[in-house]
Amino acid sequence: MKKKLMLLGGIRYLLPVIEASHRHGYYVITVDYVPDNIAHKYSDEFHNVNILDKNAVLRLAQELKIDGILSFGVDPGVVTAAYVAEKLNLPFQCSYEVASILQDKSSFRKFLKDNYFNVPNAKGYVSKEEALKDTDYFNWPIIVKPVDSAGSKGVSRVDAKEQLGTAIDYALSESHNGHFIVENFLEKEGNSSDCDSFTVDGKLVFCSFNDQLFDADAINPYTPAAYTWPSTIPEAAQLELHSELQRMMTLLNIKTGVFNIETRLCKDGKPYIMEVSPRGGGNRLSEMMKFISGQDLIDNCVRAAVGDSIDDIHQPEYNGYWAEIILHAENDGVFQSLEIDKTVKEKYLVEKDLWVRQGDKVHGFTGANTTIGTLVLRFSNLPDLKQYLLDPSFWITVITK
Repeated sequence: MKKKLMLLGGIRYLLPVIEASHRHGYYVITVDYVPDNIAHKYSDEFHNVNILDKNAVLRLAQELKIDGILSFGVDPGVVTAAYVAEKLNLPFQCSYEVASILQDKSSFRKFLKDNYFNVPNAKGYVSKEEALKDTDYFNWPIIVKPVDSAGSKGVSRVDAKEQLGTAIDYALSESHNGHFIVENFLEKEGNSSDCDSFTVDGKLVFCSFNDQLFDADAINPYTPAAYTWPSTIPEAAQLELHSELQRMMTLLNIKTGVFNIETRLCKDGKPYIMEVSPRGGGNRLSEMMKFISGQDLIDNCVRAAVGDSIDDIHQPEYNGYWAEIILHAENDGVFQSLEIDKTVKEKYLVEKDLWVRQGDKVHGFTGANTTIGTLVLRFSNLPDLKQYLLDPSFWITVITK
């Protein structure tokens, strides 16, 4: 009999997960409450269940007798996936308790502080009024965000106290549980990193860093607009981050699977672990690692999820200088075309993955959910990568009307 893998969500980032599953002969069940989501067209079976309702998903999983569960690239489903895996004694990257800590920004900041990791001054709230009374607790500027969202949704920097109320309202509009966090804004030294890594029996065997780039003209300037590899974070800081991440994995009794990890080096000279989530990241980050290192994190996390053996995964070695462009429109409109410079297409473009057609409605870049496609580029040297990534607008244009 085929092993059954349940995937929570139905977004585009699940397509390579479904493809890998079918390659190994697994039966794929997708679950969420949006029947029109693209992944449901490629799975073997779809069920219309809210993935935030962990007991409803558990009942479905018991009924279907699944062999594994993932919430790959789908942040809201991670805690549910961990809960179901624990109740049914299925493989998963971590326990339900640990997933609940990692997926709640306030709980995660407390864990970091309690265990003497570098961590910004931070505090979680359920009441807007409480936070407005607490302004002297922080060193300004500050960042306000929902405790349970991803893709930079609901995140804003606040420079003046009179702007705090508006920022809280925005955070709450993107929150699932009505909680938000306020923390000191950490001034970066260079670029932050957001990359996928892999653990085997708690050992961080594949730990990667990149440079996360942003579009300052976007509606939400905190939504990543591009990534480059290898990272320009200094080697010493990368080694310290790797060591601290391993210490974290050990403290949390992590198991086997893919993790999305956000880190940064700050102006105070300290490297910080910002977020760690037991899932593949959005923006095709695990797919990029296959391009760059030849190691297929998606294929391995699928096999791990159903208890099958996996490859001998090791630290990545980068084959050249790589970039991923997150295609987006500057404003709401109707998509017309994507214009790419001829030199880029001929010399550097490895893959174009466009998700919209002429005449489709598109939205301004407010979060990862407004992405309209990606480009994968490879350069033979760092100066060329820097030249083209410094300002992509001079060689790529998304035309809307």
